[in-house]
Amino acid sequence: MNIVVSLIIVVGLFCVGFLGAVPGVEFVFAVAIPYVAVAICTGGMLGRVWSWANVPVPFRIPTTCGQQKSLPWIKQAKFDNPHNRCTVIGRMIFEVLFFRSLMRNTKTKLVDGDRLVHTTEIVLWAAALAFHWSLLVILIRHLRFFLEPVPACLTFLNQLDGFLEMGVPVFYVSTVVFLAALAMLLLRRLASAQLRYISLLEDYLLVFMLLAIGLSGLCLRHFDKTDVAGIKELAVSVVSFQPAIPEGISPLFYGHLFLVCVLLAYLPFSKLVHIAGALLSPTRCMANSNRAVRHVNPWNYPVKVHPYSEYEDELRDKMKAAGVPVEKE
Repeated sequence: MNIVVSLIIVVGLFCVGFLGAVPGVEFVFAVAIPYVAVAICTGGMLGRVWSWANVPVPFRIPTTCGQQKSLPWIKQAKFDNPHNRCTVIGRMIFEVLFFRSLMRNTKTKLVDGDRLVHTTEIVLWAAALAFHWSLLVILIRHLRFFLEPVPACLTFLNQLDGFLEMGVPVFYVSTVVFLAALAMLLLRRLASAQLRYISLLEDYLLVFMLLAIGLSGLCLRHFDKTDVAGIKELAVSVVSFQPAIPEGISPLFYGHLFLVCVLLAYLPFSKLVHIAGALLSPTRCMANSNRAVRHVNPWNYPVKVHPYSEYEDELRDKMKAAGVPVEKE
């Protein structure tokens, strides 16, 4: 049911975007909705980051899976159990850029009926890494629509991404990898009964929305043959806050743009917010220095203490009568 409902929602949103090609409403879909989506995304992300940054952490709680820094002759696992800022930065670089912890993820399954076997999830790591890196390349490539003149680095990236020189216009490797990785992640979720059981409507909704955006972008480039110059003119005018809507823009582009806007507006309130949360996770970005440095709980408040010396002064006679040893006679 979650799969069907999420697919219907994405198809419905895509069809709503086609209304942007109706004369008289182009400004709403080409200018107003993108402005609102960017404002919601920016404000929502800043609000989430601000709320996370203001949560006090009473003590160090990093996730560790290696030897802590100890005696000089005991080898430390620096990235699995960081002890200072430098090792934490190294751990975060491997985590953000290469998904190191996901590569070490394992799954369990029963073999021959009763034998429990642990296996690696290398396919999941490879698909996730391919998806995120290809998405990053695609986002950087799209900057050429908003910049005039186009920087040389973006031109080089476009040439590098299309080095296979297949088709006219050229097929980008990142587009193929992006769609293939998303399809792999979706098929993995559908093929596993355990994953289907814990999957929510949001999980399928985000995957279908990303697939729809990728497929519509592919169609715009290779099948619909939309007016790229007109789209660039629109993008530059919107970014410069002097919106001008050229004629002849394909209805498919409006559907593609509307899905992107919906995803942007939904981003701060979805699971995709881990884009910002990864750098603020105390289990990842904190050093494991509890044994080396004393950490004071920021939630502590002043309390009236009752030390043992005062306790003994109050009850000394009764303690002596009961045979309890006292420090002072």
